[in-house]
Amino acid sequence: MNTLTAGMLAPTFTLLNQDDQPVSLTDFKGKKVLAYFYPKAMTPGCTVQACGLRDSKAELEAHNVVVLGISIDPVKRLPKFIERDNLNFTLLSDEDHAVADQFGVWGEKKFMGKIYDGLHRISFLIDEHGNIEHVFNKFKTKDHHQVVLDYLNQ
Repeated sequence: MNTLTAGMLAPTFTLLNQDDQPVSLTDFKGKKVLAYFYPKAMTPGCTVQACGLRDSKAELEAHNVVVLGISIDPVKRLPKFIERDNLNFTLLSDEDHAVADQFGVWGEKKFMGKIYDGLHRISFLIDEHGNIEHVFNKFKTKDHHQVVLDYLNQ
């Protein structure tokens, strides 16, 4: 796994959102984008992480930040997650993990003694020009939003 780092140009991508509509990174020129990769919609950790971002939307917008949640879930699962937890940001489906591969967040994981390939929980703050400004890779799901806000407020 070769995770992208701060200072690198973010890969441009287009993925389908919860409404089965294409969304591209280039749609957000002039804004910062928090592209956060999460393993699976509606699981406990992913729900806590998403709800923290949901509840921080106004503060993130004050910093000109748009949130894009990216997982390998199929498009049809995403609206259920949004509806169940009243999420107020865009979710994107990367079923073939092509974008995850580009960002270097798809790779070997270990859980309960098993080794498998999966999506790593890593977030990228992409600046207004499409460059990776910061990588968030050390946080607890319940604190993710606060770690991002602390970075933005410094």
